[in-house]
Amino acid sequence: MRTVVVEHPWAGIAYADETLADRDERGVLWTRIASRPGKGRPLFGEIHSLRQRKVMRRLLCGICGGQPDRNDQGILWLLRDFRDDWPNWPEHMASREPPVCLPCAHQSVLLCPSLRKGYVAVRVGHSEVSGVYGIRYRAGKPFPTIVDDAIVTFDDPDIRWTRAHQLVRELLECTIVDLDAC
Repeated sequence: MRTVVVEHPWAGIAYADETLADRDERGVLWTRIASRPGKGRPLFGEIHSLRQRKVMRRLLCGICGGQPDRNDQGILWLLRDFRDDWPNWPEHMASREPPVCLPCAHQSVLLCPSLRKGYVAVRVGHSEVSGVYGIRYRAGKPFPTIVDDAIVTFDDPDIRWTRAHQLVRELLECTIVDLDAC
């Protein structure tokens, strides 16, 4: 889907032919993407933007769209293993990955190329929608210029200059668990 990104006086960036459906309730500009439910094949590690947004908002399994696995420790998430990144990882991590149900978790570790590099099963006691992952722009002539892709929180002024692709949740009250014991 071809779109032209332009500078907008109050919004940072906008589409030249923007419609009401292009922004969410917070005024964030979203990537335009075709929606054709039931068409195509699932690509592990590449979740459709609209589907990702829906499952992250509603806390549904990112693979099947059903209820994620939940127990007294929290909701199940599968994450790439970055335990060396900071103490208490993944506490306060900004995640673009949705939670999973147990059957999809076991299937994902076998089929997802990203998880084959190493994964961690995590129970998340609480999570909050905190921002978006997308392409950041800056003012430029004749059109805004792409800066990079980044996670941008809703309270960051750069949110006006971001074309969102995925919703992000901050993971809290995290417990690393053994997937085989779940």
